[in-house]
Order: sequence, then structure tokens, then C-alpha cells
Amino acid sequence: MWTSLNHGGRTVFLEEDESWIRHVKEEIPSLESYHVVYDTKRHQADQLHEIGMQEHCKEVGDPRFSKCQLALKSLPSLIYETQWDLIMVDAPTGYHDGAPGRMSAIYTAGLMARNRVNGDTDVFVHDVDRGVEDRFSKSFLCQGYLVEQQGRIRHFNVPTHKSSLGTPFCPSA
Repeated sequence: MWTSLNHGGRTVFLEEDESWIRHVKEEIPSLESYHVVYDTKRHQADQLHEIGMQEHCKEVGDPRFSKCQLALKSLPSLIYETQWDLIMVDAPTGYHDGAPGRMSAIYTAGLMARNRVNGDTDVFVHDVDRGVEDRFSKSFLCQGYLVEQQGRIRHFNVPTHKSSLGTPFCPSA
């Protein structure tokens, strides 16, 4: 499905479950996927949201060098160096308190979109019927960048902040 939807483009999966990567690569050897370890737990969501609202977390730049605890800093370099047209947040596991939750994934997707050299990035978040996905997507992808929601998928269009210095992290409502 992804190959046909993104014909000629690059699709990369970041996956927490190494067995999923092995299983899918047996069926689709050309799949580009990287194992990621998340260091948060869903039960930390309130604390992490509070941290994310601090000024140092609203500074736009390369997530690897962010001072914000929410930024994912250990993804493969190619993830940070690619100017993504579309980012889909559908991982990591987020449906129980001991799971990593999607707090950092959502925050980092927004930071990468804002840090793009030029153009906009479409960011989709799945499972927005859940509290973490709802709250973090509205806060860090911004209600003002919301394009639409269909069922449990929310679509944001986040513009670059590189070409417009002084652009607020989130537009005024």
C-alpha cells in the first residue's frame, strides 16, 4: 500500500518492535525501517506536556540539539536530514500506561516540520480519540494548523518556520 501511495518517493518506518521489522521485511525486503527505542512512558504525559509548554521547547531547530526533553534525539541521521513532505505518527504503542506513548513522536514531528528549509509538511496523527494523541497533537502540531479530522486521524499542515523568523510556535487562535 505505501509503495503505491508514495510511488517514486521515500517511505521510512520507525518501529519500536524489532520482531515486526523482521516479519515485514520477510514479505517486503525493500521496506526501509529502523528500530527506535523510546524513553518515555504514557503515564508521564501530564509532566511531559508541562515541560513541552516551556519556552525552550518552543525553539525551532534540529531535534538532535534541542534542550527540550520531549525531542527524540537518537533517530537515524537520515530522518533529521530529510525534508519530509508527510509524517505519519502511528507509533509507538500508546494504549496503556506502561507503553512509551506518542508524546515525543508528536512533538518531534512538529519540530521537524517547522525546521524544514522551505514549504509545508503534512502531519497525520492516528488514534486522536485517545487523550495523549488528542492533547499533544493540538498543543504541539497546533490547533491553528489543523486541516481536518476524519474518524481517528487528524491532519495538520505545519509550515516551515525557517523562512519566517519570529513565527510563533503556534498561530493565534
